[in-house]
Amino acid sequence: MSSARTSLRRIGLGGALAAAAVLTAAGAASAHVTVHPDSYAKGATDGALTFRVPDESDTASTTKVQLFLPTDHPLLGVLVSPHDGWTAKVTDTKLKTPVKTDDGTITDAVSEITWTGGKIGPGHYEDFDVAFGQLPDDTAQLTFKTLQTYSDGKVVRWIEEAAQGDEEPENPAPVLKLTAAGTTSASASQTSAVAAKASKASASDSTARGLGVAGLVVGVLGLAAGAFAVVRSRRTQ
Repeated sequence: MSSARTSLRRIGLGGALAAAAVLTAAGAASAHVTVHPDSYAKGATDGALTFRVPDESDTASTTKVQLFLPTDHPLLGVLVSPHDGWTAKVTDTKLKTPVKTDDGTITDAVSEITWTGGKIGPGHYEDFDVAFGQLPDDTAQLTFKTLQTYSDGKVVRWIEEAAQGDEEPENPAPVLKLTAAGTTSASASQTSAVAAKASKASASDSTARGLGVAGLVVGVLGLAAGAFAVVRSRRTQ
């Protein structure tokens, strides 16, 4: 009977560790600072970007987020959405190359947004929304380098850029891909299609992870039930 109980404990512990490994891997795979949607049409107007910031620490909270916007290909008409508990400081920079628009020449653009005063606890995330009047139309992507400061003083620098064909770096910067611009309606349709595809892929990925974890749990329960039956049978005998 002692041997059966030991086996039952080992089965339960092994199953729990396996399930924890799956959950940890799933969390690590999505623990970078990211921008949503991850694609927009070149020159798109009157849109919004969401920057998702997860807290990867086991003990410390995120207390400061610094987002750096590109000035070589600037976003025009940037506005920051109010966020409960957080105060946003917006920094403008004089452009080396002014941008000509239908409304005149733009000489300044937002180069940095810093959020402070709030807190992202371990295992949680926050979404920070930024609206824009117009995206550039002379580049294929925009990189938003980000610094994340924790309550214990640690600073994670999401600033690394991967060259084409290279693997994702350890601390990648959020990247917004800019697709070929067409007519206004075509660009809007293209953006919606990309967003829908990304949403569908994300949902499928989440479903697959959920099914994987559920399968592990069911397997562990089945093994535990079998071991219990063996122990009960021995007691009866």
